[in-house]
Amino acid sequence: MDRNLALEVVRVTEAAALAAARCMGRGDNVSADQSAVTAMRKALGDVQFRGRVVIGEGERDEAPMLYIGEEVGAAENPRVDIAVDPLEGTSIVATGGSNALAVIAIAEEGGFFHAPDTYMQKIAVGPEAKGVIDIHATPTENLRRIAKAKNEYVEDLCVVILDRPRHKELIEEVRAAGARIKLIGDGDVAAAIATSTPDTGVDVLMGIGGAPEGVLAAAALKCLGGDFQGILKFRNREEAERANAMGIEDPAKVYHLNDLARSHVMFAATGVTFGDFLHGVRFSSGGAKTHSIVMRSSSRTVRFIETSHHFEFKPNYD
Repeated sequence: MDRNLALEVVRVTEAAALAAARCMGRGDNVSADQSAVTAMRKALGDVQFRGRVVIGEGERDEAPMLYIGEEVGAAENPRVDIAVDPLEGTSIVATGGSNALAVIAIAEEGGFFHAPDTYMQKIAVGPEAKGVIDIHATPTENLRRIAKAKNEYVEDLCVVILDRPRHKELIEEVRAAGARIKLIGDGDVAAAIATSTPDTGVDVLMGIGGAPEGVLAAAALKCLGGDFQGILKFRNREEAERANAMGIEDPAKVYHLNDLARSHVMFAATGVTFGDFLHGVRFSSGGAKTHSIVMRSSSRTVRFIETSHHFEFKPNYD
């Protein structure tokens, strides 16, 4: 893939972030998400590729835009797979919380695992702990391995966990092991990226979240040199049967980073609200500023981009 595409797709996340940020704190999850989806889809129409959405807003009958299988772009080539989350953290934006992002990843055609819309048990770490995690091991054992790899004590580690009732036992074990915990209400893609971003204070992500978000997290960590493992967790028989129809024969399979992001990838995210490693959208008279990260796995290039937008001159993706 042409490296210039990386800078093209960051314009896509900027458009989604600008649109979603206008809904911050208004208590309306649906409007925030719809604004981001609409803006991202319009911006994708200007990118010089032919992209097929493989991780998106849902199936065609559930999502009118950016549905799985939808094709976007302004050219016939190159042909790429796209994984998107126009607004990762809808409830975060609705309540004015932190770490909401607009996210996109692109890979060569066939480069992403087509994750079913179900849950996934996850563990994610940064480069220093790459190769030492084992999702089948206990949280305590994984924390010991991570601490040893980082030449730290378990008590030094910070574990990010989604604040959900299903994580009661996980939280209790992590506390008993002595590690510190950061509970989040939403946004585990941002949390996974934070494990591999200096100065965030985050060492590991553990717990169960969305499987599509697991693919996006794996794409980002592939660019950052981190590590990821996941196991699908079906909520009911219907989800299991649907996954089987998609070709997933082993429900207990451990998906490693390269199973989820098979080819070289490009990843971009723009902050919607302020977070651990990206600033949120800052509006001013006649414009706004955005803060983005854009990465490529082939070169491990990581760029942070701060952009000033002047609405009098900028195409309106709202």
